[in-house]
Order: sequence, then structure tokens, then C-alpha cells
Amino acid sequence: MQQSLHSIFILEDNPNTCAMLEGAARVDPRLTVCGRAHTLQEAVRWLEAGEHADVALVDLDLPDGNGIDFIRACTARGETPCCIVMTVFGDEKHVLDAIEAGALGYLLKDRDSDHIVDSIWLTIDGGSPISPSIARQLLRRFHVGPDASEPKVRLTPREEDVLRMIVKGFSYREIADQLELSVHTVTSHIQHIYRKLAVSSRGEAVFEAIQLGLVKLS
Repeated sequence: MQQSLHSIFILEDNPNTCAMLEGAARVDPRLTVCGRAHTLQEAVRWLEAGEHADVALVDLDLPDGNGIDFIRACTARGETPCCIVMTVFGDEKHVLDAIEAGALGYLLKDRDSDHIVDSIWLTIDGGSPISPSIARQLLRRFHVGPDASEPKVRLTPREEDVLRMIVKGFSYREIADQLELSVHTVTSHIQHIYRKLAVSSRGEAVFEAIQLGLVKLS
């Protein structure tokens, strides 16, 4: 039986890094690199041509602009690819701008090939890969202490369990297995969480959960 291939698009201006990312993706026979761009303009042209990818690995610092603009363009069109930022920038502004634009993952360029492939699959399976240092920074930035006012959003205990696992990047199936629920029930909880947080994607849910202090990662 022939395996279903998942397509990867790479937006990276450094030739060596681009080759490394492409090589990492090609190690897995279930992944195929369907396109690459070295500038923002090339990437936007690729998107406007109606090309398709399941996941895009997106650099931010490009010769003619910022990769966040490509992420915004993908989000505005309501189309794939799911965007994972791959960058050297770990400061708060870049991270928050990328998440608000619609990025589903944020990785610093210190990841090895195996981790990159794992992050691609995590995204395909509905997760949100985030470098540990970035997650810690977000939690410090949006931590709500014991003297904070009562949360504006009220979740049930089970919704809180599901939300914590969403933030940690677990897929729907992994959440279902760990909480001993059906995938259908997990999906229902996530729909309720999205409605309460007034969001429409996993990336937005992660951002809002951290901003509102609804979760704490150990």
C-alpha cells in the first residue's frame, strides 16, 4: 500500500540552512519538499499561484521583509500550510507577532534534524511545537500571580485538563489516550474552549491561555 505523502514548503534565505531543512525533511519517506523560497516576495508569489503544502518552515529575517507577513498571508487566505517559525529571534515581540499572525509553532535554530522532523509531524497531527525557552519566556511574561483578579474566562476542570495538554503540544489522539476519553469527546471540549476564549485555532488558543494565565507548565 502506497504511503500518503505530506508536503513541506521552506522559506529560508540562508542556502546552508535551507539545505539542512530540506535534508531533514527528505530523511522521512512520508515527507516531500514541494517548494522553497529565499525571499518574502518569492514565497508570496508561490502562495498566490495556488500552490499547496501541509507545513511551511518559515524564517523571519528575510532580505526583503519579515516571514511573519507570509504567515499573515496564509492566515488571511484561510489555507494551508500550517506555519512553523524557524528563527534565531527568541524575543517577546517576534514570538507574539508570529503567534498572533497565525503561526502554529515557534522553534529556535538550535534544533537538530530529528527534532525538526518530530516538530513537523507534531504539527500535522494537530500539535504546536514550541522551543522550551520560548515557552518559559511566554509563561513568565503572562504569568498571573495569586493576587490577580478573578479570571474572565471560566473553564470546567476537564476543559482545563484539555487546555493544558493543548498548550504542551499534544495531539487530539494523545489527549484522548491520556485522559481516557474518546477523540470525539476531546474535540467537543476543544470546541467549547475555543468558543469561551473567542479563538478559532490552536495557536490562538495557546496565546490566549498563556495571556490570561489559565495554564501553568511545570
